Formats: sequence, structure tokens, C-alpha cells
Amino acid sequence: MVINILNPGRNGVADWMIQRASAVILGLYSIFMVAYLLFNPDLDYAAWSGLFSHIWMKVFTLLALLSVAAHAWVGLWIVATDYIKPAAIRFGALLFVILALFVFVVWGVQVIWGV
Repeated sequence: MVINILNPGRNGVADWMIQRASAVILGLYSIFMVAYLLFNPDLDYAAWSGLFSHIWMKVFTLLALLSVAAHAWVGLWIVATDYIKPAAIRFGALLFVILALFVFVVWGVQVIWGV
């Protein structure tokens, strides 16, 4: 049995669910951040640092970061399979996307958790 490693969703329903769930998380995170910025007009570094010192905010931010990565992966995989017909070029493009998203997530985790 051959497994396609470049499609973690395995089917359209799983991809659809990943896109929708990640969009909801990103929407909630965006609404929270906009509201926080609007209701804190005198925001300074201490307040901003205080917000991100809470464990719930770190977890929420990590969830948003993983949602960005998942949303981007599904979207770019679909675009690549629809518009990049030569298999070698598509594989190279998707490999680049995987590496970029991996670096993005690792760097984000280091920033969020201060590792």
C-alpha cells in the first residue's frame, strides 16, 4: 500500500474540517486581540508582556500558531495539486512549504514559551 505523505488530510472531508476548525480558532484569536487592543489604549510593554505571561494566553497563541500552519498547509496543498501539474515541481514546492511551516512553528514555539 502506497501512502501519500504530502496529504495528511487523506480526504476532502478531513481537509474541510481542518480548514473550518482552524478558521474558527484564528477568528476567535483575531477578535480577542483586536478587542484587547481597542480596550487598552495606553498599552505599553509591561501590559503586553503581562498578557503573554499567562499560561492561557500562551496556549491560545500556540493554538492560533498551529491553526495558521494547518490552514496554510491545506490551502497550499490544494492550490499546488490544482495548478502545479509536473509532479517533481509540485513535490519540490510542497516540500518547501513543509519546511517553511516547520520552521515557522518551531520559531513560534520558541518565542511563545521562551525556550
